Amino acid sequence: MPTALAIAAHPDDIEFLMAGTLARLRAAGYETHYWNLANGCCGTTQYDVQTITRLRREEGMAAAAAMGAVFHDSICDDLSIFFDQATLARVAAVIREVAPTIVLTHAPVDYMEDHTNTCRLAVTAAFTRGMPNFATNPPRPPVAGKVTVYHAQPYSHRDPLGNLVEPKLMVDVTSLMEQKRQWLALHVSQKAWLDESQGLDSYLDTMTNLDAEVGRMSCVFEYAEGWRRHMHMGFCDPSDDPLREALAEHVLVADSPSPQPPQAEV
Repeated sequence: MPTALAIAAHPDDIEFLMAGTLARLRAAGYETHYWNLANGCCGTTQYDVQTITRLRREEGMAAAAAMGAVFHDSICDDLSIFFDQATLARVAAVIREVAPTIVLTHAPVDYMEDHTNTCRLAVTAAFTRGMPNFATNPPRPPVAGKVTVYHAQPYSHRDPLGNLVEPKLMVDVTSLMEQKRQWLALHVSQKAWLDESQGLDSYLDTMTNLDAEVGRMSCVFEYAEGWRRHMHMGFCDPSDDPLREALAEHVLVADSPSPQPPQAEV
C-alpha cells in the first residue's frame, strides 16, 4: 500500500492546509499519517503549559482518527522547532519507519519560522532516508525507494513580504469542506481562543476563505488546496508526480506560461 505522510508544525496546521488532500489520498488507497512536530504549548492565554499540551495532543489524536490517519506524537515545543542535528535525527527516524511515497509539508518560506523549519526538516529527513551513515534517533535502518515531496501553500497564500504565492497543483476539496470544518473544530482549545479574540467561528471561516481563494485561482473549483512539487533530485524520478496521478479527477495543474519571443526594437 502506498503511504502519505503529512508533516506540519502545530496541531491544526494539517487541518488548515492539507487535510482535504490527505483525505483524497486515503480514498485513493493510500495509508495516511498525521504528524505535527510541535505540541501547541503556546497556543493559549488560558491554560498552563502542561494542560494545553495535553489538550492539544488529545485534539490532534481526535482529528487524526476522524481522518483515518495514523497519529504520531509531537517532538518539540512551539517556537522550538529548529533545524539542528538532534531534531533532524528524530524526524528522519519517523521518515524511515513510515517509508512514505508522498510527503506533504509546509511551504519553503512561510510567515513564521516554525513552519519554515518544519519544511526544512521534512525535506532533509526525506533526503537522508537511504543513507546508512546518517544516524537517526531512535536508530532506524535506511529505506530504499522513491519519495515525492509536496509543499502546501504558505498561510494566507502569501510570503512574509506579502507577495501572492500561486500553487502549481490544486486539489478540489469542495465536497470535503464540511468535513474539513468538523476536523478543524475538533481543535476546541484553538477555536475557543480565537473566538475570544476574533469573533465567533473566525477560525473555521478563515480556513474556508483560504480554500475559497485557491478555488478562485483554479477558475474551476469552488474550494481547493494548493501544492508545489519539490525538485526531484535526490528524491524521485523527474517525471514522478504521484499526487497528481492518485487524484487525477480531483486535480488541476497550472500550466507554465510559454516564453514570449523578444520584441524587435522600434
